[in-house]
Amino acid sequence: MDNRIQELRKARHISQAELADAMNVTRQTIISLEKGRYNASLELAYKLAIFFQLSIEEIFLFDLNQDD
Repeated sequence: MDNRIQELRKARHISQAELADAMNVTRQTIISLEKGRYNASLELAYKLAIFFQLSIEEIFLFDLNQDD
């Protein structure tokens, strides 16, 4: 599943470490999310949505035809 986390983070001048701290996850988790190697849990998706003040759909780009 694609996402806009890196784009949103950079637009707000937030480091991976700062976002990881705010989400209570490791920096490696943020890196994996940004690279598409890890899908966020529902809890983390909600936390990111609240943090960026966007809906989950605005952050995570779901494609029904994608085989993830």
